[in-house]
Amino acid sequence: MLEFHNLFFGNSPMFDNSSILVTGGTGSFGRKFIETVLKHHKPRRVIVYSRDELKQYEMQQDFPQAEMRFFIGDVRDGERLKQATRDVDFVVHAAALKHVPAAEYNPGECIRTNVGGAENVIAAALANGVKKVVALSTDKAASPINLYGATKLLSDKLFVAANNTVGKQNTRFAVVRYGNVVGSRGSVVPFFRKLIADGAKELPITDPRMTRFWITLPEGVNFVVKAFERMHGGELFVPKIPSALITDLATAMAPDLPHKIIGIRPGEKLHEMMISRDDSLHTLEFPDHYVITPSIRFVEGSDYACNGKQEIGKPVDEGFKYVSDSNPWFLNTEEIRTLSSYIA
Repeated sequence: MLEFHNLFFGNSPMFDNSSILVTGGTGSFGRKFIETVLKHHKPRRVIVYSRDELKQYEMQQDFPQAEMRFFIGDVRDGERLKQATRDVDFVVHAAALKHVPAAEYNPGECIRTNVGGAENVIAAALANGVKKVVALSTDKAASPINLYGATKLLSDKLFVAANNTVGKQNTRFAVVRYGNVVGSRGSVVPFFRKLIADGAKELPITDPRMTRFWITLPEGVNFVVKAFERMHGGELFVPKIPSALITDLATAMAPDLPHKIIGIRPGEKLHEMMISRDDSLHTLEFPDHYVITPSIRFVEGSDYACNGKQEIGKPVDEGFKYVSDSNPWFLNTEEIRTLSSYIA
């Protein structure tokens, strides 16, 4: 039986009477994060920062609360970000160009958004004395082979290193890295569902050996909320989540449909990695997650083995790696069926 762990969000006072900004706030993660914050906390302001006015208009209809604010802006625009982060306490950086093949064909655009945008978020946070920033990453940033993953690795490095530039300020930066989000826009579950609903005679499979990490949207949001509570600054947080074969996912969703092998798309891996062997030297294991600690040493330093929630971690074995095909937590078809129906 698949159990979604740690989905109790609690009522931590951290976000109460605070101002929170979410870049890319109209996306799947941003909407769920904001819904969660408004339900379980009492923020003073929640600011959506994104560049699509139509999505913002639609989101305003779903979130009419007085605390909501909507800023049209691009993370490429540093000055606009500085305006948006005035009097902001917490920033979630979720904006990115994420489509792997599109990034391969449009590398400059991906770099300007994912790398230049990260630099702009950091500069804006420092300029306005933001308390904490959590940036969203991806498993594709570990030992990347595609441009999207490479840009997110650079982004991760920028946010971690930013803790070394804060001086006497209290601003702190951390990163959250996880795998495929079930039901997010552009993910395979809604894609397969549409094909099935449209009467497809077969489901396309890139490679029958392919595996992926999976996390539900509520789990991802909860993990980010907890990262704000856990962080000292400089951590890269990785949740313990299950893996599944893409063929098993297709079979679980449509047992009677055959599979058509179409080949791996540009920039795709057979298996995804969240922690490499080289990272094992800096990795701590906690009950439900891992933390990759910074290789550089900040001026003040931190005891990363004891986080802000007083959870205790221990070093992993040298040579440890966290890869989707060797993950000890693999889903069977019934668990996949439960997961694929859990679209929140």
